[in-house]
Amino acid sequence: MKRTDPGGIQVLVVGGGMITADLILPSLYQLQRLGRIGEITVCALGSAPLRVLAENPEIRAAFPGSAFTAQPPLSTPPEELPDVYPALVARLPPRQVVFVAVPDQLHHGIVMRALRADQHVLCVKPLVLSHDNAREIGEEARARGLFVGVEYHKRFDRRSLLARRDYRAGRFGEFTFGEARLIEPWSYRRSNFQNWFLPEATDPFTYVGCHYLDLVHFITGLRPVEVSLFGVRRRFPNGNEGFLWSLASVRWENGALLSVSNGLGYPDRAAGSNDQGLLMYCEGPNASGMIRHDDHHRGVSYSYLEEMVPGGSYYNYVSPDFFRLVPWEGEGLRPVGYGYDSIEALVATVHAVESAATGLTAAAAREARGLALRAVDEAGIIATPLNSSVNELAVEAGRLSILNGGRPARIDYGGTESASGGAESASGGAAPRVRLA
Repeated sequence: MKRTDPGGIQVLVVGGGMITADLILPSLYQLQRLGRIGEITVCALGSAPLRVLAENPEIRAAFPGSAFTAQPPLSTPPEELPDVYPALVARLPPRQVVFVAVPDQLHHGIVMRALRADQHVLCVKPLVLSHDNAREIGEEARARGLFVGVEYHKRFDRRSLLARRDYRAGRFGEFTFGEARLIEPWSYRRSNFQNWFLPEATDPFTYVGCHYLDLVHFITGLRPVEVSLFGVRRRFPNGNEGFLWSLASVRWENGALLSVSNGLGYPDRAAGSNDQGLLMYCEGPNASGMIRHDDHHRGVSYSYLEEMVPGGSYYNYVSPDFFRLVPWEGEGLRPVGYGYDSIEALVATVHAVESAATGLTAAAAREARGLALRAVDEAGIIATPLNSSVNELAVEAGRLSILNGGRPARIDYGGTESASGGAESASGGAAPRVRLA
């Protein structure tokens, strides 16, 4: 299918795991239902996860009649693991969308292949594990007039948007001290995590702590300058070892300190599916300010007749804010929440970039797309490789620190100016670098 109208844009999702089932595919089905995208293909290493995804009862009930193309096909024996992605992305018409939803350490190669095939890219967080890789992606995308958006959905939580507005209006003072936590369920240890969540590849700070690191930068515009990251090694049920708990201390360019606690260990039988929140203390001339987000208990508590999953208990904290499927005036159910809002905004940005070039000559189209992409970078609401690469610097510093027993890793920005206004400077000094203190 060649795209002949904005709603005909094809989406290739790379990865058929948890985040695709919990957020990405239902959001894409809704956008397809609204005519904003066309065909959806989901590819994975094998047919087994795709079969689970296709038979997901909640998704099927919410979107009766919706379906994706599975690659490899569902009829493929589960023990066969063909590498289908290269051929799929090569066959896509130019300027469609590749949505990357695979383990962190695989992002770079998949994203670069998509860009070189002239495809827009949406990617789960973190984009990549090093600043050099983020810079390479950003420059390749800019040269080709392609959009790369990083799915940091917490940016679209209304709490975050309100905090950003009020902080930048000076209503809290200057961020000085804080703490963040995000502890994911113990059940993750029994999932496919045990095959890839390995010490040499990732850790809890890299995987989920980056959400709150990004959020502090998003709210304040400040950049991290030093990370000390300690990890606790534990074994998965299959015997593989991983950093299953981590504690980070992040120092910011104004001297502020943020501790970040992460892990895969929230009790499966506790209320709610995880434990998370953010606390920031700020200082003004003669007073202090505070930002406190209780992201664990959002004011809704239900007691069910049977045990519920996630949560695994009768009594649950039910968050209505991130992602829920709810009744609406149409058929089935529709997604609501900042998770859906984030994906909707990313897809809308692809449309905006493409629409900017409609009816123009090749040279004028390149210029128009470039202006549209720079506007996204400067606005700083949607994370891109060029306006959020401080996240890659902090992740890179964290990885260097945790693999060296928690020794501090410093970030040298090489004379580049602060990114507090939006896009980061791509010139004006040596490239940022990370080194052990």
